[in-house]
Amino acid sequence: MLTVVYVFNFADRQILVILQESIKEDLKLSDTQLGLLTGLGFALLYTTLGIPIAKLADKYNRKNILVFSLGFWSLMTVISGRALNFFQLLLTRIGVSAGEAGGMPPSHSIISDYFPKEQRGTAFSIYSMGVPIGILLGFIVAGSIASEYGWRIAFYALGIPGILLSIILYFIIKEPIRGQIDGHVDDIKDSTFKEVIGSLFAKKSFLYLCLGAGFTTFSSYSLNNFLPSFIQRVHGVDLITVSINLGFSIGIGGLIGALIGGRLADIKGAKNKKWYLYVPILSCIFSLFPAIIILFTGSSKIALAAIFPYAMFNAAFTGPVYAVGQTLANVKMRAFATAIILLFMNGIGLALGPLSAGMLSDFLEPNFGNFSLRYALTLNLLSLFLAILFYWKSANNYEKDLEQV
Repeated sequence: MLTVVYVFNFADRQILVILQESIKEDLKLSDTQLGLLTGLGFALLYTTLGIPIAKLADKYNRKNILVFSLGFWSLMTVISGRALNFFQLLLTRIGVSAGEAGGMPPSHSIISDYFPKEQRGTAFSIYSMGVPIGILLGFIVAGSIASEYGWRIAFYALGIPGILLSIILYFIIKEPIRGQIDGHVDDIKDSTFKEVIGSLFAKKSFLYLCLGAGFTTFSSYSLNNFLPSFIQRVHGVDLITVSINLGFSIGIGGLIGALIGGRLADIKGAKNKKWYLYVPILSCIFSLFPAIIILFTGSSKIALAAIFPYAMFNAAFTGPVYAVGQTLANVKMRAFATAIILLFMNGIGLALGPLSAGMLSDFLEPNFGNFSLRYALTLNLLSLFLAILFYWKSANNYEKDLEQV
C-alpha cells in the first residue's frame, strides 16, 4: 500500500512533465517557466515542509499524516487542471508539493519498523518502485488522455483516484509499534531539532550521502523532466508515441533497476557494508553512457531504445541510499533522516536541475534552435562526477559511523 501511495506521488508529480509541450503551447510558456514548474516551483515547499512534517512523524501517528498528505496533494492535482495561466499553475503545483512533502518521511519510518537493517536495501527498493511505476502511469495515462481530450482532463484523471485512495488507506494501513524491529526505543529520548541535526551530521557518511544523492538527482531530474520535450522537438515524435515509449521504458527499466540495486546492496553488503554506497557509484557510471546516446544520436529509434538502460541504471541508487540513511539514524529520527536526504535531493536536484536546464536551453536557443536542450542537458550530466566523489567519501566513513548509532 505504501508503494501504491508512492506511485500516485510520482504520477501526480510527473504528469506535468509529459504534458509540458501541450501546456507550453496553450499557456504560451518558455523553457525557463517549464523548468520552474517542474523543478523549483515544485521543490519550494516539498523540501522545506518535509522537515517539520518529518519531526511530527517521528513523534505522532505516521499513518494519519500520510493519509492527509495523499488526499491534499491529489486535490491540488485536480485543481491544477483548472489553471488558466503560468502563475495559477505554479500555485497549484506548489500546493501539490506541499502535500507530497508528507509522503516519504512517514512511509520510510513505517518501513523501518517492519524490516531489519539487513533487508532494508531490498525493502526500500521495492518501495522505490513507486517512482518508475508512477512515471509509467503518469506518462501513459496522462499522455493518452491528453491526446484525446486535452491536458486538463489528464489532471482530473490522476487526481480524483488519489483522493479515493486516501480514504481506503485510512482503513487498511495500521500504525506499527515504533522501533519494534530494533527493540530499544524506550531507551531513546525524544530529541530537539538541534540535537537531531547534530546527531545526523556528526556522521560524515550521512553528509556525503546527502550530497551524493543531491548531485545524482540534479542530473536525473534535468534529463527526465525535459526528455519528453527533447524527443518531440529534436526527433519530431508525436505525444502519444513519446508517452507510451517513455512510460514503458522508464517504468519497466526503472522498476528492474530499483530491485537489482537494492538486492545487490543487501547481498554484497552482508560481507562489506560499503557496497551500500558502491551501488550508487555504479548507478552513476553506467547511467551516463546511455544518457549520452539519447542526447546525441540522430535516430529517434536509437534514442528511444537507449531510454530503457538509462532508466534501469539510473534507478539503482535509490534503495541503497535510503537504506543507509535509515540505518545511520536511531528509531526516533528516521522520518527526519529521510526528510534531510530529500532536502538535498530536491533542493539541489529537483529545484535547480530542471530550472538550470531550462535557462541554459533558452540561452542557447538563438544559436542552436531545437537542439539547445541537447547541450543544456549534457552540461547538467557533469554533476554525476561530483555524485561519485561524494558516494566514495561516504563509503570510506560508513562503517565507522555505524558504531555511533
